[in-house]
Amino acid sequence: MGLSAGIVGLPNVGKSTLFNTITNSCVLAANYPFATIEPNVGVVKVPDQRLYDLANLINPDKITPAICTFVDIAGLVKGASQGEGLGNKFLANIREVNAICHVVRCFNKKDITHSYEGIDPIRDVEVINYELILADWEIMEKRFSRIVLKAKTGDKQAMVEEKICRNIMQALKSGQFAKTVSMNDEEWKLVKNYNLLTMKPVLYVANVNEEDVSNPEQNIYYQKLKQFVLGKTKDQIIPISANIEYEISKLPIQDKPMFMESLGISQSGLDRLIQATYKLLNLCTYFTFGKTEVKAWTFVMGMLAPQCAGIIHSDFEKGFIKVEVIKCEDLLHFKSEIIAKENGKLRIEGKEYVMQDGDVCHFRFNV
Repeated sequence: MGLSAGIVGLPNVGKSTLFNTITNSCVLAANYPFATIEPNVGVVKVPDQRLYDLANLINPDKITPAICTFVDIAGLVKGASQGEGLGNKFLANIREVNAICHVVRCFNKKDITHSYEGIDPIRDVEVINYELILADWEIMEKRFSRIVLKAKTGDKQAMVEEKICRNIMQALKSGQFAKTVSMNDEEWKLVKNYNLLTMKPVLYVANVNEEDVSNPEQNIYYQKLKQFVLGKTKDQIIPISANIEYEISKLPIQDKPMFMESLGISQSGLDRLIQATYKLLNLCTYFTFGKTEVKAWTFVMGMLAPQCAGIIHSDFEKGFIKVEVIKCEDLLHFKSEIIAKENGKLRIEGKEYVMQDGDVCHFRFNV
């Protein structure tokens, strides 16, 4: 789908360890031969038990999972919006991704230095958020100076844009992200073109101590960060231990369950991170089901059937006729497409059908 999430954070918060974990878990399927596309880009499979349950019904020649792309973005320092550290390069890299995974230090190790004195996750979050706000303020000032002149001529669209610009600037001035501003569809379409950093969805990743991995609630730093995130930003937050995740990623696949059991966890933090990021990007999955291959395909929520067909091949969209759809849970229940159809669980949908997560599809097309 070409959508990606950028991993950001202050220096020495565990960002690199987390990304190393991701690259250790890269997809190596034939469809994605270069899992690490560039030194700072990793492609990983999206954990989805439905795919393997479907595959168990027919034992296909090939099983292909959906994927998610992560971009490792260099550590930010205070003053980045004025060019400190990597400055503008850092901010430009964030503009290129669709969502932000903000890694925050919630562990205390004396042998790992910190950018500031003491461990304070809320302060760390606000350092980065402040730089994002400043960068967006600069963009909005330039845009506003142009649009206000156009609005004075009576241009109706410019007048709408002037209003939303004022609202966004007021939010930024008060330390709020642009996405906190209420907008209608017309205003949203205008603002989308600004590519503001503070319009992007954010997932906060609390990097906790190894001993807290089975019970992160006992970590006081995580508790403070969770309260701040859920109370002020309304974004998502998940706790992980980057060091533990890195150890898990290096183990042979058959040894991972036993190691996780010894830690008191049933699912790796990396899997939870990937799943949360997938949802953060507003992504869903549909499946194609056949003896040759059972495959998970990624689409954006709200896409129509012809658009989803085009993800497989452009000819599928151009010549789209109909799509045969069975819900994943129905196919798993009846264990056969034929029996599911006999029980009225197969539907024929047309061009206006909005695809749903978990649809098992056969597209009809003619070119």
